Amino acid sequence: MKLNTPNKLTIARMIISPLFLAVILWDSLPHRFLLALVIFSVASITDAIDGKLARKYNQITNFGKLLDPIADKVLTTAALLAFMKLGLCNIWIVMIVLTREFAIASIRMIAASNGVVIPANIWGKLKTVSQMVFTVLIMFLCEVYYILEHSFAEVFSKMPSLSIISNSLLWITAILTIISGVIYIKDSKNSIDYSK
Repeated sequence: MKLNTPNKLTIARMIISPLFLAVILWDSLPHRFLLALVIFSVASITDAIDGKLARKYNQITNFGKLLDPIADKVLTTAALLAFMKLGLCNIWIVMIVLTREFAIASIRMIAASNGVVIPANIWGKLKTVSQMVFTVLIMFLCEVYYILEHSFAEVFSKMPSLSIISNSLLWITAILTIISGVIYIKDSKNSIDYSK
């Protein structure tokens, strides 16, 4: 199968995700958070580019429709797992986000088998944007805290807990995740016959 450019970018995003996870968890790597931030940002940019290219050049494929949201989830899940490992994300946030993603993915598959496409709602888009923006912000703060800890210990000692800041931001994403999931399930009831 010959892949078009948008689909190649989608696959690249999936390949970049474990690289991002390896870098952010590499304890001995200097400025790992800054490097991870760059890698995550590049991967996020491919998400915007592949969609625009697919629409502009009429290269929208079923393969892309299926893989693009999966690639997004692989990337954002990698970030959540990294934050949980670093003590920056409550395990219940991860549970909420993953449960929602599995539930919505299942509904999409059922809808697709019935020839129905249920578009993402505004809350879902807000959830995705917030997750990506907060991920970048948290990594930026991690880098700032790293520099302060190693070069300005006195200032670092007066800084608020990074864990509290990170969890507060990610709980916003979790709340948006719940709202978008409930609305999506509600909308699906009007489009899908679950009795079949």
